Amino acid sequence: MSAGLMKDGRRRSPFAIATMVVLCIAWTVPTVGLLITSLRSRDDTVSSGWWTAFLHPFSTEWTLDNYRGVIDGTDIGTAFINSIVVAIPATVIPIMFAAFAAYAFSFMDFRGKDVLFILIVGVLVVPIQVALAPMLNLMGSNGLGIRGDYLAVWLLHTGFGMPLAIYTLRNYMATLPKTVIESAKIDGASHYQTFWKLIVPMSVPVIAAFAILQFLWVWNDLLIAKLFLSAENSTVIVELQGLLGTQGQGRELLTAGAFISMIVPMIVFFTLQRFFVRGLTSGAVKG
Repeated sequence: MSAGLMKDGRRRSPFAIATMVVLCIAWTVPTVGLLITSLRSRDDTVSSGWWTAFLHPFSTEWTLDNYRGVIDGTDIGTAFINSIVVAIPATVIPIMFAAFAAYAFSFMDFRGKDVLFILIVGVLVVPIQVALAPMLNLMGSNGLGIRGDYLAVWLLHTGFGMPLAIYTLRNYMATLPKTVIESAKIDGASHYQTFWKLIVPMSVPVIAAFAILQFLWVWNDLLIAKLFLSAENSTVIVELQGLLGTQGQGRELLTAGAFISMIVPMIVFFTLQRFFVRGLTSGAVKG
């Protein structure tokens, strides 16, 4: 095959290649700067930019003290467990309910279906911050009394994640062949059987893709975890935020903590990455 052609026979676009390279560099540079800063001493970090260490590596004081400071200064092990306990249910629950709703919107006829779907899509534009005050009252002692417990953040992440999950899964399911569903009905399959035996297996790419997005969002969340979890249940991100002083002290520790906190999300992403692009792009022009 010619070097100027892609696998499908189309000619390669120099503009697209150049754009991709520029975007990759623009995306990578901040991460490289974060990594270099995490390996520099506090004095070097305060006195010069990270790029000076990149340009003059032998005159820079490299150290692992920032990583030791994060491990010694926080209960990072417990925080990791708390983050996992928060993130897994907060990922599974909204996907489970959203999959049922997406199936109903795609393959069932009921009164007000289109209006209800439009309302769900409309909720996507509502900022989370608008709901924080009433949610604090609802979850607090004047309401359900579960503020500080894992259940509170599970419910909040489920509620905030459901609209996008329903929208994404519904658009994907709308592209699935209707003949398969009709054949299942002719064979006497119920909606329950059709959903679990046909729709779920065919929707694995989009479910995995949204699971990545939801898990990363919940894992990196600071606002909800800080407001609705007790100190004993604090997550990795909350623990790391506590290292930063009121006047910016400890910022070099945050860079090291950022790379430590990336371990679990990177494992999740690389485990499910083969579904990611396929799941997000399927249904993009239909439904």
